[in-house]
Amino acid sequence: MIVVEILIGLLALGVLLPATLLLLQVLLSLPAYRPHRLPEGRRPTVAILIPAHNEALLIAGTMRTIMPQLAAGDRVLVVADNCSDDTARIAAACGAEVVERANPERRGKGYALDFGVRHLADDPPEVVVIVDADCEVDPGTVNRLARVCLESELPVQALYIMRSPPGASLRTKVAEFAWLVKGKVRALGYHRLGLPYQLMGTGMAFPWRDLRSAALAGGHLQEETRLGLDFTRAGKPQLFCPEARVTSFFPASAEGFKVQRTQWEHGHLAIVLGAAPMLFAEALARGNIKMMALLLDLCVPPLALLTLLALAVLACSAALLAASGALLPLWLAAAALLMLGLSVLLSWSRYGRQVISLGSLAYAPLYALWKLPLYWNFLAKRHTRWVRTRRDGE
Repeated sequence: MIVVEILIGLLALGVLLPATLLLLQVLLSLPAYRPHRLPEGRRPTVAILIPAHNEALLIAGTMRTIMPQLAAGDRVLVVADNCSDDTARIAAACGAEVVERANPERRGKGYALDFGVRHLADDPPEVVVIVDADCEVDPGTVNRLARVCLESELPVQALYIMRSPPGASLRTKVAEFAWLVKGKVRALGYHRLGLPYQLMGTGMAFPWRDLRSAALAGGHLQEETRLGLDFTRAGKPQLFCPEARVTSFFPASAEGFKVQRTQWEHGHLAIVLGAAPMLFAEALARGNIKMMALLLDLCVPPLALLTLLALAVLACSAALLAASGALLPLWLAAAALLMLGLSVLLSWSRYGRQVISLGSLAYAPLYALWKLPLYWNFLAKRHTRWVRTRRDGE
């Protein structure tokens, strides 16, 4: 019984720690944010790099939000990666420089980015801004990202917002709220501590001299997360720039939504379980505080998974109390669940009212249960290869 008590106690502590970090991030995000000044001095030359695989339906909209933001000497490079539609033609008609890549055996965003960076090397810019082909880029975003990147000489991540499409299901609304917590609330909390937050895959700016030597070619489902770890490990921790913003939409179809969530979360969990422990030990040995902070943040599970874990550990702790009278694991599990609930309510009150009603948010535990097969498949049949999300209208 002692072994069982210790095991459940450790599980309870394992849930309490990420719940504590989550609550800290949320609390730090609550005060009103004062936008930073726009860096003065000259505006660097910029290349907007857009990896695109069969994005004929959306890339024109993305280009319309980018082209008015270009300055003299800027360029837009679209990598039409293994495309079988009109992506290349449409992008060129919108004013982009287009290069086509065909290699069905090496598929994924990392390979497309590597191909684009090698093409840019013939006439390199000072700053490269990476934007996905299904995003809307807010006015002024390119200018701010470029200037902050030049001034800091660090990677810079814009605020990345994901919206529900018109007529979206309640499940998608809950996912939109969860993304808001991840992409804005937690990022603001770390930003106020001067700590790096995760790269989000789009709206990312890099100094050319650093990006050209980065290891980009790869098929990992979370290339941006790995890239952020590489830069932070090398002493180049990324900055969060909430004044710059890019926006995209969740898929309207149930199939597209499921594929997207599976790829994101399986990729995230693979990094946490595979690379994070060794990287944390290395960061601890080198005294790299920002690397340790980034790894701790990565170890905060998605809200749905954290909810499931907290409930499961609470149930086990209650059973243990009934069997042996051990109270500490139950206290730890209850504290974790309380912190998680408080984090969700504070995030909703400050940022989420326009996304979902409080009554609808009560659906969140059912959303977590809907994702159980996703997490089971991570153990039984892990998703390892990138699959394009089906676009609305296809």
